[in-house]
Amino acid sequence: MDVYIPSPLRSYTHGASEVQAVGDSVDALLRDLDRQFPGLRYRMVDEQRRIRAHMRVFVNDAQTFDLDAPLVATDRVLILAALSGG
Repeated sequence: MDVYIPSPLRSYTHGASEVQAVGDSVDALLRDLDRQFPGLRYRMVDEQRRIRAHMRVFVNDAQTFDLDAPLVATDRVLILAALSGG
């Protein structure tokens, strides 16, 4: 399925803004991305198996916080990184 990668994570994907990955859940998709692009999942998921506070995951335009959310091959996944500053 198509996965959009935000600018702060593109160093892991060799600059690619969109990549292909497979998985029947958000977690499986992130594991496939990490297999292809080592280190990517750690930037998105913490040690308690939660999506990090500054990361957002959208499946077909609906935000999800659930790593167990089901996916199908035709889904489009959008990963966003929240900006902060002072």
